[in-house]
Amino acid sequence: MNKKIILGLIALYPAMSLAQEVFSENTSNLASLSLDEVNVTAARIPVSTKTATGDITVITHDEIERMKGSSLPDLLRLQPGLQISTNGGMGTASSVFIRGTNAEQLIVLIDGLRVNSATLGTTAFENLPLSLIERIEILRGPASSLYGADAIGGVIQIFTRRAKTDQTLFYGSVGAGSYDTYTGSAGFDSRYQALQFGAQMSSYDTRGISAKKRPPQAIDRDRDGYNNLSGTAYADLELAEGHSLGLRFMESDGQNQFDNAYRNYSTTNQQTYGATLKNRLTEHWTSTLKYGIGRERSFSLNSASSRSKFDSEQTQITWQHDYTLPFGTLTFAYDRLEQDVLTFSNGNPSIDKTRNDDGFMLGFVGNHEAHSIQLSAREDHNTQYGNYVTGDAGYGYAISPEWQITAQYASAFRAPTFNQLYFPSFGDPALKPEKSDNVEASLRYQTSAIQAKLTIFENHIRDLIQNAGPATSGCSFAGFCPTNAGKVEIKGITAESSIVLNPQWQLTGNLTIQSPRNDDTDNLLVRRSQRYGNLQLQYKSGDWDVGTEVTAASQRYNDADNNLKLGGYALINASLGYKLNNHWKVLARANNILDKNYVLAAASSTVDYNTMGTNIFVSLNYDMK
Repeated sequence: MNKKIILGLIALYPAMSLAQEVFSENTSNLASLSLDEVNVTAARIPVSTKTATGDITVITHDEIERMKGSSLPDLLRLQPGLQISTNGGMGTASSVFIRGTNAEQLIVLIDGLRVNSATLGTTAFENLPLSLIERIEILRGPASSLYGADAIGGVIQIFTRRAKTDQTLFYGSVGAGSYDTYTGSAGFDSRYQALQFGAQMSSYDTRGISAKKRPPQAIDRDRDGYNNLSGTAYADLELAEGHSLGLRFMESDGQNQFDNAYRNYSTTNQQTYGATLKNRLTEHWTSTLKYGIGRERSFSLNSASSRSKFDSEQTQITWQHDYTLPFGTLTFAYDRLEQDVLTFSNGNPSIDKTRNDDGFMLGFVGNHEAHSIQLSAREDHNTQYGNYVTGDAGYGYAISPEWQITAQYASAFRAPTFNQLYFPSFGDPALKPEKSDNVEASLRYQTSAIQAKLTIFENHIRDLIQNAGPATSGCSFAGFCPTNAGKVEIKGITAESSIVLNPQWQLTGNLTIQSPRNDDTDNLLVRRSQRYGNLQLQYKSGDWDVGTEVTAASQRYNDADNNLKLGGYALINASLGYKLNNHWKVLARANNILDKNYVLAAASSTVDYNTMGTNIFVSLNYDMK
């Protein structure tokens, strides 16, 4: 039987069995599925998803595990309001767009530390293995009043894996899949008296696919591989009741090949390490002092004589005080961010710059009877672009225990990257920071079996920076020079829901309809769809966990002038998990089952970046817990 037909039947199995299960009366051995509220840190303190006024999504460890063999961008594009683009297969440059905003208009935190590149402004999501991640929180909408510059589109917080245990527990995984892909990971969690500690390592290696689709040069038609070696470590010491010291470390080192007239490759190394001292000074007052460093180093070989190196380091200090009041929590925080950039082109320094930012934030989160409120204000003092004040005001009202309405206003700004300001023959030191004002409202319904949310948003961005300007005395790349493009208006609506049909079946879906346009030209922003969404059906019973996903997006444009169209697409994926016993589990995943030929980005008007066809991945997993 044809491989596509077999995979298609696997994907459709949950749907074919659904009708029988929904009307089945025998529920004595059903697995338990529920949609409980959880606490998130989107307001810099733990808040419930049921009362939070912000637009939040939480990705659990179970959801991450079902994506074994895939990438972090693959996981993120299943979430409400998120789109991605990639420049080829695994390990190639990826961009994440939240609610139609640019990839640079997003803050990414790993265990509370920034990992955005100060030179590019983006985050190398493709270089962060899923095996290291325990949980992800996504806050959609401007959040500069909480986290400072760059959070025009939102904040993605990534928490690396760690578990509290009274004994030593080991876990590990080995896997293999299409395109000669092989993975392995191993880790442990342990405790000695008041010290909780653990570590893990992960490896990924694939021969991959050609980065470009049907490239004109024969040398570009080879497969472009990718490999990654990563690790994390942590230690938490309870000094006394209410007092603790925590240490965190993460490093990811990846190398990928890409197409050009020479056999090219690039390496990316990301590191975060930090210490957190938490003290409960009184019954109502908690102090948290955090020091950490986020670093990204990359090296590219573009030809026999063309080499470039980028090194950006962000030193971060946070001192936060939380005061518990009878009806909420008052927060004051001081943030210090020191950004240092050193880049080389063919061995010669091209950028050697530093800038510092001091941020002072005051916030309040409270609940009283049916009312929820979130307020925050922040002032940032930056040595390069001056002072900026941002604010946030959100209100929620519980119509009933299940129904809630919310409304929110927030302002934000983004500083130009070091490349946009200073890169030789490209940057413009006169660029102004981007500024935005966003309003949104939502209607929510939540029980243990149903969660549904409808969110309307409108984001106005001023002085948007686009790499689409004409050549100037400082920039010789006509059509790609950074310029303040004027005003952008992004209007949209996101509908999302998750329904437990019975204790075994769960149906989850989301749809975003948006209009991210430049006010001056009425053109759509680059690589942004006006309609995109996902539908997932999950079946859990006993030792089995089976899922089907459909993800789709409408057409986009690859250029600011909207001349190069990228067609819409729809993909079907499937996942399968089987628990062999209490410790061993087999996981399998099939992506792009119908082998759709689709494009997420183009290299030029005649050459597209490639995407993977039908691919399969299988892993064997061990966990002592």
